[in-house]
Amino acid sequence: MPSNGSYSHDIRAVVFDWRGTLVSELSPQQWTREALRRTGRRHDDDAASALLREIRAAAGQPNRLQSPQGNTSAARHRETFYAVFADAGLDADLAEELFEVDSDPAYNHFAVDAAATLTALSESGYKIGVLSNIHFDIRPCFAEARLLDSIETFVLSNEHGIQKPDPAIFRLALAELGTSAEQTLMVGDRPSRDGAAVEVGMPTLLVPSLTDPRRRQLHLVTNAIGGGLRPLAREQSAAV
Repeated sequence: MPSNGSYSHDIRAVVFDWRGTLVSELSPQQWTREALRRTGRRHDDDAASALLREIRAAAGQPNRLQSPQGNTSAARHRETFYAVFADAGLDADLAEELFEVDSDPAYNHFAVDAAATLTALSESGYKIGVLSNIHFDIRPCFAEARLLDSIETFVLSNEHGIQKPDPAIFRLALAELGTSAEQTLMVGDRPSRDGAAVEVGMPTLLVPSLTDPRRRQLHLVTNAIGGGLRPLAREQSAAV
C-alpha cells in the first residue's frame, strides 16, 4: 500500500506487527555475536559470521528457524531451535545462550516514535491491535513502556496455535477488534508474513525492518490514514 495513500474515511483500527515494526530487532549476526559474548568467547565479526554460517547450514532450505509452525507454541519454538543447534554441532552452553538472546525482549527497543504514534492513534479513536509471531508474552514490554493502555488486543501466535501468514490469525485479530478487514490497516515489515493480510482484504503498509530504534518511520502510518490524525466520532468507533 502506498505510504502516501489516504484512508482516514475508512480506517477504524490499526494492527501492528511487533519485532521489526514497533520495536527494533537484532540482525542475525548481532544475534550470534551476542550469544558468543555471553559465553565469554571470541565474538568479533568473523566469529559471529562463522557461527551464523554453521547455523544456516544446519537449518537447511527451507530454513527450519523460519518454520510456519515454529512460533505456534513456546515448546515448539524451543524444540525447533534446539534441533537446529544440535545439527550444527553446537555445545549446550552456546545453544542455551543463542536461545536466550532470541527470547529476551531486552534486546528489542521501542522505536523512538512508537509511543507518540500509538498515543495519537488511540486518542483519535482508532482501535489498536498487536499481531505477532512470538513464543512469549510481550504484554509486559508494553506495560513497562506505559503503552499497555493504548492496545485494544494482543494476538500472539503462541497463544492461539497459528501464526502469520495463516489468514486465520488475521481474521482472529479482526474478530477481537470488532472491525471489518477493509476498516483495519495492517502495519508490518515482512512481505512474506505481514503482507499476507491482503489475502483477507486488509489494507497493508509495509515499512523497512527496524534495526535502529532511533529511526523515525511510523509517520508512514499516520500518513497512510490521512496525514494529521483527526478524531473519529466516538459513536462511530463504538459502532464497528
